[in-house]
Amino acid sequence: MTPLRIIFMGTAELSCASLAKLAADNRFQVLAVVTQPDKPKGRDLKLTPSPVKVLAEQLSLPVLQPLKAREAAFLSELRALQPDLMVVVAYGQILPQSILDLPPRGCLNVHTSLLPRYRGAAPIQWAIADGNAETGVTIMQMDAGLDTGPILSTRRTPILPTDDSQILHDRLAQLGAELLVETIPDFVSGKILPQPQPLTGSTYAAKIKKEDGKIDWSQSAVQIWNRLRAFTPWPGAFTYFQTEPKPQLLKIWKVEVVEERVGGAGEILSADKAGIVVGCGQGALRILELQREGGKRLPVEQFLTGFPLTAGARFA
Repeated sequence: MTPLRIIFMGTAELSCASLAKLAADNRFQVLAVVTQPDKPKGRDLKLTPSPVKVLAEQLSLPVLQPLKAREAAFLSELRALQPDLMVVVAYGQILPQSILDLPPRGCLNVHTSLLPRYRGAAPIQWAIADGNAETGVTIMQMDAGLDTGPILSTRRTPILPTDDSQILHDRLAQLGAELLVETIPDFVSGKILPQPQPLTGSTYAAKIKKEDGKIDWSQSAVQIWNRLRAFTPWPGAFTYFQTEPKPQLLKIWKVEVVEERVGGAGEILSADKAGIVVGCGQGALRILELQREGGKRLPVEQFLTGFPLTAGARFA
């Protein structure tokens, strides 16, 4: 059987599991990998390849890095490759209709939510932040809209209390890769017919900003706990403590909900080796690990040795 000729488009770490699965499966031939141009990173602004480029080179696959996906020269390169199908996973650019129309089998996308919920850039983080009990992955046929194309398949997974966005990201990356290689043959053979997304129930998962990590102590303890997990590792959950000459930023890494304690929002109710208990809009949180700006991440007992806190003080 002749392998299905595929062009893969992806940039982020999320994309790598799907590329690895496709490349390892003899039912598919990955003709080329398209990823974003190398970007300057670090203090010395050294040009750094995307995770997908690093993997593609390890797999000895040709790499294309157009500045813009709508460039005429890039479109000509794609046409010359004559793909049967294109697969897009966290590529990072909106694709023009000219690319969506190019492969005879169309373009498929791996999206890390149960569409139509959480269309957009950050479905993993917002599913946790909103306190959802489960999420999943969707394989969809791409159209000109933002994650609005017809659905081919989905797979669900619970959101566990131990999940943060990195842990859930890694699980969904693997889940999506497995579902992708299961779905493609059935889609190409006609066993799977694309189903339009429901007209109701859509939500949008906006790109995460640094300020999303700032703790609003007027929220309930459960809401803050969900947001802390959602925004770990980036941008992290943080708060401020009033010190001179300026407030001290504190990054909060690990907490637990203490429903029976009550106090003013942001008020420190107790601070000892068992934790820093802080009042919330409803309930309280016990902080177990935290970090001063420019300092190390520390368990609370070590933190309090160098940064004593007392009941009655407040976080802002």
